[in-house]
Order: sequence, then C-alpha cells, then structure tokens
Amino acid sequence: MIRVLRDMPVGVIGLEAVDDVEKEDYENVLLPLVDDAIAQHGKVRIVYVLGPEFDEYEGDAAWEDLKLGLRHATAFERIAVVTDARWAAPAIKVFSILWPGQARAFPLAGLEDAKRWAAGETA
Repeated sequence: MIRVLRDMPVGVIGLEAVDDVEKEDYENVLLPLVDDAIAQHGKVRIVYVLGPEFDEYEGDAAWEDLKLGLRHATAFERIAVVTDARWAAPAIKVFSILWPGQARAFPLAGLEDAKRWAAGETA
C-alpha cells in the first residue's frame, strides 16, 4: 500500500510504502498525485519513505513504476528516498546517473532533511 504523507513543503508529494505495494496503489494514489503536481507546478518533487513496515513491490507495481518514470521522465525534479535499507544509497546513486532529475537517499532519521532537500531548500 502507498500512504500519502501530510505535512510536506509546498510542491512536494510525500509517500510511504507500507507492506506490499501493488499496481492499484500506482493507479489510485500515485498517478493522480503526479498528474496534479505536473499540472500545478510543471515538475514533480517526491519524498518516498520505505519504512520498516515495507515488504516488497508486487511485479505489476514495479512495471507501473517504470511506465510512470518513462511517461513523465523529465517532470521528476527531485526524489528523496527515505529508508534504512542498506541497498538504498548505492541504488539511488546508480539511479541518479540514469535519471534526468536528482535523486538522493536519506536515513529514516533524516526525514526532515529529505523534505527540505526535495523542496530545494538545501543542497
């Protein structure tokens, strides 16, 4: 499930992956938020939390993620992935080379830093 996080800076979408993330989460939660952000701001800035309750992406959800990225690749300006998973920082470094926007990993304790970075308030 993808849960929408409140208390985000203006222009930043806050999301948290909880348990299993499925195709319907993209269709019913993520896509409308991304489309709205593009309509309002022209760009998408996301804080995406993968907390300890996150289990996995279902196969269809991973496919939806890829399609979303391809459909709006130049619209994603900043993506902050917040997690204590060891694989995240190296994966985000590789991802950020391939992605036209910026991507950065933050530990769970750095959620507030991730929000500020996604909003463009810090380098």
